[in-house]
Amino acid sequence: MKKNSKRNNNLAVSSIDLNSASIEKGKNESQNNFVELLPLEVTLKIFSQLDVRSLCRASVTCRSWNHAIRNNDSLWRPHCLTLRAVCQREIDDDVESGYSWRVILLRNYQKSKVKCDWLSGRYSNICSSVSLPEKIMCPMDADTWGEILEAELER
Repeated sequence: MKKNSKRNNNLAVSSIDLNSASIEKGKNESQNNFVELLPLEVTLKIFSQLDVRSLCRASVTCRSWNHAIRNNDSLWRPHCLTLRAVCQREIDDDVESGYSWRVILLRNYQKSKVKCDWLSGRYSNICSSVSLPEKIMCPMDADTWGEILEAELER
């Protein structure tokens, strides 16, 4: 019995050590997390300097970064507006439907890449629809296809 109580004491001591170590680690992480230390305006200014890929990567760094990035339209709107020239009608429709700028970007990013590729001539030498890379193709509106056809006719 005495041996067993000694083991329980050792377990209690080691769990206290683990708890204090995790608390200390949490303090250090919190001190290194500028999102929790700086005012929101400063944090958003820092994040606004990132491109789309870096912004997405930063959003998976930790919960506080994810919350700050994911829930702030001012970070996503400028990136959507750069796509506006590519898929203007679809972005306008999404805005009218009440989607957040982050969701609009996600919905239209692939379409904008495909349209840019078409307009740059990447698919100009395709002989049949079988030759098109199926994975990256996506439905686009009639205006977008009109622009693509005009570009192809000019080549």
